[in-house]
Amino acid sequence: MFRKEVKSVGELILKNLREQGLETPLQQKRLMAAWPEVMGEMIAGYTQDLFIKNQTLFVHLTNPALRADLSMMRHEIVKKLNAAVGSQVIADIRFN
Repeated sequence: MFRKEVKSVGELILKNLREQGLETPLQQKRLMAAWPEVMGEMIAGYTQDLFIKNQTLFVHLTNPALRADLSMMRHEIVKKLNAAVGSQVIADIRFN
């Protein structure tokens, strides 16, 4: 009797997503969805738009003072967002 390699459903789904090139967009979507949870509702309330381009998260904030404060904490925010997703999705963050 031959024993086949047994894999979990989660492993099979991730493998399929990688093969179809959908893993990165899914992780980017998760990272942007984690923004209010990681940053808090107050900061999320001042956030108008989020998008990722070339591993950089662009965030449009409506409060200039908040933009300046968050710019000084860029590296910590990047670490927290990547940790929330569980992988290295972004390398930098820019506030507009």
